[in-house]
Amino acid sequence: MMIQSQQWCDLHCHTTCSDGSDTPEQLVVLAKEAGLAAVAVTDHDTVDGLERAESAAQAAGIEMVPGVELSVLHPHGNMHLLGYYVDPGCADFKRVIAKVQDARSARNPKIVEKLRGLGMDVSMEELEEMAGGGQIGRPHIARALVAKGYVKSVYEAFDRYLKKDGPAYVPKSILSPADAIGAVTGCGGVAVLAHPFSLGHRTREELEGWIAEWKEMGLQGVECYYSEHDQDFTSFLLSLCRRLGLAATGGSDYHGRAKPHIALGRGRGNLKVPYSCVEAIKELRG
Repeated sequence: MMIQSQQWCDLHCHTTCSDGSDTPEQLVVLAKEAGLAAVAVTDHDTVDGLERAESAAQAAGIEMVPGVELSVLHPHGNMHLLGYYVDPGCADFKRVIAKVQDARSARNPKIVEKLRGLGMDVSMEELEEMAGGGQIGRPHIARALVAKGYVKSVYEAFDRYLKKDGPAYVPKSILSPADAIGAVTGCGGVAVLAHPFSLGHRTREELEGWIAEWKEMGLQGVECYYSEHDQDFTSFLLSLCRRLGLAATGGSDYHGRAKPHIALGRGRGNLKVPYSCVEAIKELRG
């Protein structure tokens, strides 16, 4: 497929296979309608939607970048790792995915139990129905709280109850940075740090030190363009990638109705991820 200059992509999107509100097929159609040259499916801890998205992309005439988003242990903020072009049939990768899915499944009833202890009538049965066969995540729980009138918005649900250190928060991450990076790169994929703003760094020097350390473990890129990054922080990350020899990528973290303020390919309205990010990832494929 010939890609012309000044075309755009979105390399961080979720579907109903994890905690998004659009099916893989719907996501691809929306990306085409948004004028994107390429879209990535990066569901949490699952690759179940990739085959469906690829079929839809071929029919729509848009490039689909296969991916996954893994939750990673980090002592300060929230750390996620994006893995692109991982071989889903790789035995080691399948073992890692099974491990993190088990941890996710064990987490959800604990969150529900905490919410019920706070006086909120939420059940696993209604969350399973809401997920429609996909993995249950905190956005599903947040939407249930909105539907029952306990909060007015998904944002409020996270801010009051579900965020880290909130009264209903339960940790999920079980993979170390080395384990997560190795799971991706060991099966032919490209390991990219997602949304660095969420790491809870105290200074930019501290953040640079962490990223340099993870590069030694095999990290290959950083998500520089992101919905929550302002221009100053984006410029810092782009400079950091140049200094450390890492690929610069980007995405909106689109979830559909679960994050209604985030538009596909546009983030909060001013996000633009150049197609050169796709080319950079392709050059690093194992």
